[in-house]
Amino acid sequence: MMKKSLIIVFLFFFVFGSSFAQDYRTKEIKYRYKVLKEDAQYNRDKNLLNREPTGYMTVEEYEKQSEYKDKSTLNFEIPKHEVSSEFKYIPKPVYKIVKYNDPPGSPELSLGRKLFVNRQINAQGVVSPDYTKLVYSAVYYYNDSGSTASDLFVIPLNGDDAPLNKILKANVAKRNPEPILSTDKTIDDYMAFRSLTPVDFSQDGTKLLVKEKLGTGEDGIWATKLYVYDFSNEMYYDLNAIRDAISYYWTEYKNLNLIEKRWDIVPLGFDVSNPTRIVVRAYAYTGSAPVYLGAWSIDIYGKQSRLISFDKDYSLNVSSNGYKVIQDGVEAYQTVKKEEKAQKRADKFAKKEHNAQDKKVVKKIKEDYKYELKTLKADYKEEYKDNKKLQSLKGSTETNEIKEAFSDYKEKQIQKDIEKTQKIIDKQQKKIDKIENKIQKITNQTKELMEEESSGNVESLENKESNENVDTEQ
Repeated sequence: MMKKSLIIVFLFFFVFGSSFAQDYRTKEIKYRYKVLKEDAQYNRDKNLLNREPTGYMTVEEYEKQSEYKDKSTLNFEIPKHEVSSEFKYIPKPVYKIVKYNDPPGSPELSLGRKLFVNRQINAQGVVSPDYTKLVYSAVYYYNDSGSTASDLFVIPLNGDDAPLNKILKANVAKRNPEPILSTDKTIDDYMAFRSLTPVDFSQDGTKLLVKEKLGTGEDGIWATKLYVYDFSNEMYYDLNAIRDAISYYWTEYKNLNLIEKRWDIVPLGFDVSNPTRIVVRAYAYTGSAPVYLGAWSIDIYGKQSRLISFDKDYSLNVSSNGYKVIQDGVEAYQTVKKEEKAQKRADKFAKKEHNAQDKKVVKKIKEDYKYELKTLKADYKEEYKDNKKLQSLKGSTETNEIKEAFSDYKEKQIQKDIEKTQKIIDKQQKKIDKIENKIQKITNQTKELMEEESSGNVESLENKESNENVDTEQ
């Protein structure tokens, strides 16, 4: 029985083995053609679905789109309030540019509960007098120690837009990566409070006065430090010598040791008469009402301090150079209604244009798919036919002869294709020649008619002139 089964298996492979070997290549061609058709259909469906982003993509495509992009190269639009179609009227805010340090010494950070929820807030910025940069303070909250820290960043205001539009388009993604000033960021001190606040720009916009407030969440503000940042040299100057000068004066001349008291300074800004000096007021918080410690000034390099006056009613000439944006009411009801009607017309027209463009895109995708299928089918037929021819040559020839015979076959096929293409070209050329002959014939006929009309007009003019001569002779 064992021998019989082996003989049967041997005969089976002897008879059908050659056909299996020959048919393997055919199956491979058919399988590849099927896979390519499925890929083409997948690409068509993907392009149809992704006319508007839907998230339909492969892992490889997702990873490619998830690569890092430089935020400084992105474009940002002015933020707009979303208006629902259910509401007939929603007030639209109107903004305007005003002085930042007005009245002098008034700029302060408004933190609120958002800081504890978001762990970071960006305060309102101050714009330079030439509208080329915006400086803002970023405040961080550390929940582990309940402390805060701060950085001062610069956002360049580029472009040719109006100043208001440039300010409204300012975005933190466009800021310079490194801060120009930073506070201590240690979290060892419980409820330590450290924040940076821009006070004002100088008149030429090259320098910025900044105050740093130090304190704790339990006891409040303990001290205010001053700095001047020079954009020309990209460095800052420490002006805390003004605090030493005030403390020394009151200790030496008034016998009041301010080290044992709670006192602070309020920076007002740059002096109008001398833009290289900073004006401050000093107060001591020793009782129910603050005690005025005088008006003082210091140069922008922190080297020379001066007493201005102890009279709290003394008029201090402080400049206000920087700008900020505030809301200036809302648009009128009639204006909003007109804008709403115009927007509806624009949306209707945009939707119509979008639908027309979308139809063109869909048509183009389907045409490309049909053309790809047609190309795949033509390639498949040619490869299938070549394979069949190659299999028919295997039974009666040797290996080298198979190559030569198949090469001759391919040359003949190429020649046939060339002849077929040439016939199509000749046929089209005949049509073109026929159309050109018709055009030439019509052109000649038109030319003859125009010549006949012109010659007839000349003859009529000659007859008219001869008749006029006869009349004059008579």
